[in-house]
Amino acid sequence: MNTVKKILKIREMTSFLFLIALFTGVGMVNSSFLSPTSLLNCFNDSVVFTLLAVGIAFVILTGEIDVSIGAILGLSAAVTSTLLRNGSSWAVAFLAGVMVGVVTGVINGFGVAVLNIPSLIFTLGTMGLFRGMIYVYTGGAWVENLPAPFTMLSKAKLVGDLTAFYAVVLAFVILAHYILTKTRRGKYFIAVGDNAAGATLIGIPTVNTKFVSYVLCGVFSAVAGIIYSSRIGFITPTAGNGYEMKAIAACVLGGISLTGGLGSLIGASIGAVIMSSVSRILVFLGFSSDYDNTITGILLIVIVVVDAVSQNRAAVKNRHMRLAARAQSKKGDDQK
Repeated sequence: MNTVKKILKIREMTSFLFLIALFTGVGMVNSSFLSPTSLLNCFNDSVVFTLLAVGIAFVILTGEIDVSIGAILGLSAAVTSTLLRNGSSWAVAFLAGVMVGVVTGVINGFGVAVLNIPSLIFTLGTMGLFRGMIYVYTGGAWVENLPAPFTMLSKAKLVGDLTAFYAVVLAFVILAHYILTKTRRGKYFIAVGDNAAGATLIGIPTVNTKFVSYVLCGVFSAVAGIIYSSRIGFITPTAGNGYEMKAIAACVLGGISLTGGLGSLIGASIGAVIMSSVSRILVFLGFSSDYDNTITGILLIVIVVVDAVSQNRAAVKNRHMRLAARAQSKKGDDQK
């Protein structure tokens, strides 16, 4: 019984159980949803959101936010796709796309970590900047006629209907989770988000940690943009628009606290599967996919409210426990 209680206290376990309950509920309404192919497609379709959610998870764990990831995805996708369409090698195109993530991450990291500008305000500004750069770079036109081998890459299967893209991304998420939770430098991200001042006092480089989190977020977003290009087959100037909200919702749904210092990358990846499955679930339930953003917004609001209430209750409980301990200690001193 104690083991079960400990498992249930793990934040990402709640997300996993919600995922199972959600899929089971939809399957009870439409049994076709529970077919192996349909379930695997839910995971395959989440590959872009998984990368975005895991990338921004590094930032959120440090107590900051980045609302420019959708624009970074679009810019990386536009650069990569344009180079491929114009005959550049895959290596050059992919490197250019990743460098978009590095440069944009450095800009965000410098503004937030070094200049100490509020992350929401700064990344809101860079979101407009990066989105504008997409229009300038593409001239407002679609990037089409991508090489067939590149677009077919996203359809490559590893085992059964499981795509190679999702298998590789999943393996990478597990590796990143291990580094974050088992290595000394990996634990810096959670320590900074939990208590930045305290982390600085014990020698953790707070500024550098936040800076690195934005660079990692930019790289993950850029790689998501490359995969997005392969999956969609064409790029519009609005590519990735609104994806930041779903990525943030995926993190919160996966048990990552928006105040930082709490959560895991595994939870973020589970949340990404849930958020990316909303459109598919609506179709199986007979609703229009136009409700997608509405449901995403409702989920985000509900999750944030529940998380805030839970944290407030935990804070009150801890305060009462400390007061009780002090009172007991004082009582013991008086008896002496």
